[in-house]
Amino acid sequence: MIRRLVARVFWRCSRWTLSTRPAPDGACVLVGAPHTSNWDFILMLAIAWRLDIHVHWMGKDSLFRGWMRPLMLALGGIPVDRDNPGGLIDDVLGRIRTDDHFALVITPDGTRSGHSRWKSGFYRIAREADLPVILGYVDRTTMTTGLGPTLRLTGDVAADMDRIRDFYSDKAGFTPAHRVEPRLREE
Repeated sequence: MIRRLVARVFWRCSRWTLSTRPAPDGACVLVGAPHTSNWDFILMLAIAWRLDIHVHWMGKDSLFRGWMRPLMLALGGIPVDRDNPGGLIDDVLGRIRTDDHFALVITPDGTRSGHSRWKSGFYRIAREADLPVILGYVDRTTMTTGLGPTLRLTGDVAADMDRIRDFYSDKAGFTPAHRVEPRLREE
């Protein structure tokens, strides 16, 4: 209740417009892209809280140190040790299998800059757990953000990524200069 109230206030005061399709009604993978700024996190929470989606998200383990740990965990965070990521996918899949409403937000372009391609974790998790993928977005050029189409991945990586690239082709992110083209190493 408090989260929805905070989200309503945020959207009334924000210069951003929430333009979204309906919220998911079951477990899913939410792609958050382009991930170009720390502001993306605030926008993601505002979208989730407005639509009453209890999201989980993966973040670098340094975000979960000291006084921030309880806060980040309460906001749905899952710490990722980027130096030792082994077992992360299996851990997340285990969580998904025990929660019919597990909404996992993944930013496949990783950190906010310095990458030339997307990471494939979102694809592997969605395929392994047979979950729909919902394309979330941030677009500075139109000052809109929200949830786009829901896709069922087919296993044909090139064809699936073509559909994803098509959706994100006109989305610039919060900081357009940091945008990464949606392309996986497997392509």
